[in-house]
Order: sequence, then structure tokens, then C-alpha cells
Amino acid sequence: MNKDDLIKRTKKFAHRCVKLAVSLPKTYLGNHIKGQLIRCSTSVAANYRAACLGLSKAAFISKLSIVIEEADEAEFWLEFIIDEKLKPKYSVQPLKIEAHELASIFIASRKTIQMKD
Repeated sequence: MNKDDLIKRTKKFAHRCVKLAVSLPKTYLGNHIKGQLIRCSTSVAANYRAACLGLSKAAFISKLSIVIEEADEAEFWLEFIIDEKLKPKYSVQPLKIEAHELASIFIASRKTIQMKD
């Protein structure tokens, strides 16, 4: 995958998470998770886009680290939705897998760029 593909993929991930989040039950827990999931999933897309601005290697690594943390947090909240049975597992699992795959891609990217010293 190239940079443009990943920009599109992370944005699509954010849109899908937002759609799921707004469909959560209107309870205290549902509202809390909704806010958390929207924040971290959109942060994945926004921070990856910012990382691609190419300011410096250090800035890229820093932004990529944020992307990794936010993708992992999104995976956590998606898992939590499944655990709490707020949505059927089949409707959440694909997004949980995508969050994990994105984190894995960006971890590998960070390792690659750090080895180029």
C-alpha cells in the first residue's frame, strides 16, 4: 500500500467507526464509548495525513506513534462494544480487525524508518 492508499483507508476506517458509534445505545456507557471511538478513530486518519506532510523524519515518527496508539485504542473500544454486547459481534468484528491491521501496518512502517539511520 502506498501513502495515498493508506490515507484513503484510514479515512474510510474513521467514517465506518463514526457510523457505528452514532448507532450505539443512548445510555451513559453508549455515549461515553461513542465519544471515545469517534475521537480515536478520526485521530488515526487525521494524524496519518499529518504524518504524510513530510516535515522531518522525527516529525513523521512522532505522528506515526500517535496513529499507532489511536488505532490500538480504537481496537480496545471496539472490543469493549463486543464485550458489553452493545452491538452484534458480526457488525463490530470487521472494524476491530481493521483497527488491528492498521496498527500493525504503522508499527512496521515505524520500525522500517527507524532502521534507516
